[in-house]
Amino acid sequence: MPLSHSPAATCQLLAPSRRTRLPTPCPRAGAAPAAEAALLPAPLRADSLPRHVAVVMDGNARWARARGLPSAAGHEAGRRALEETVRLSRAWGVRALTAFAFSHENWSRPKVEVEFLMGLFERVIHESIAGFLREGIRLRVIGDSSRLPVSLQKTAREAEEATRNNSQLDLTLAISYSGRRDIVQACRSLAQKVHDKVLRPEDIDESLFAAELETSPADELPYPDLLIRTSGELRLSNFLLWQSAYSELFFTDTLWPDFGEDDYLEALVSFQSRERRFGVRKL
Repeated sequence: MPLSHSPAATCQLLAPSRRTRLPTPCPRAGAAPAAEAALLPAPLRADSLPRHVAVVMDGNARWARARGLPSAAGHEAGRRALEETVRLSRAWGVRALTAFAFSHENWSRPKVEVEFLMGLFERVIHESIAGFLREGIRLRVIGDSSRLPVSLQKTAREAEEATRNNSQLDLTLAISYSGRRDIVQACRSLAQKVHDKVLRPEDIDESLFAAELETSPADELPYPDLLIRTSGELRLSNFLLWQSAYSELFFTDTLWPDFGEDDYLEALVSFQSRERRFGVRKL
């Protein structure tokens, strides 16, 4: 489950996991992260960091079961892991982070778990607004909002509006999201424009199609450079199917609540070791 797996918050809400090093102070809000290169752990190079990282946050329930705890405890622990990932992304100079919090398929989970998650999302988003404003984090929520509780829809809209001018990190939470549905709704939108004679079929190209996807307002970073999946599963699970066509993939056995600085560092170092050719052969 992608969040069966949790939303974000801010530097001050963080609680380090057992795998997390001593926290690095967050750079001053509103300005470009000061001495960004100096904050990078030794293996990382500022000139070859992924600009956009996407995460399938998997393993909350298994983490809780292994400890004899209810699934809610796993989701709360997953929240803390996301908070830490947000903090590190901003401190290290990653420009965008997209987190798969709740998939369209997750609606089939037990009603009590779904209701807990909806409440958790609303609470975390509300509690995070002040911190996002301090740290220059812009929030967006994508997915089928029509199925979300009205109060959560309202909280998400308010947070998006409050943070829309922030520029240090673009944080996108995918809640009730489906990559296939995203593609279908883009097709329907283009078909309607053709029907209304606003567009000719022959005018449709990849850029026009991408502009209809839910990620299209993500300015110059609509596509993730690196996609991370936790918990040992080796699939995308219907996440950013169009957008991840050329994403580098990184899979780890670590369950999401245990995903900390060392795990994130390993993923970024792996990314930096790869040669991205985008189908072009270098002579």
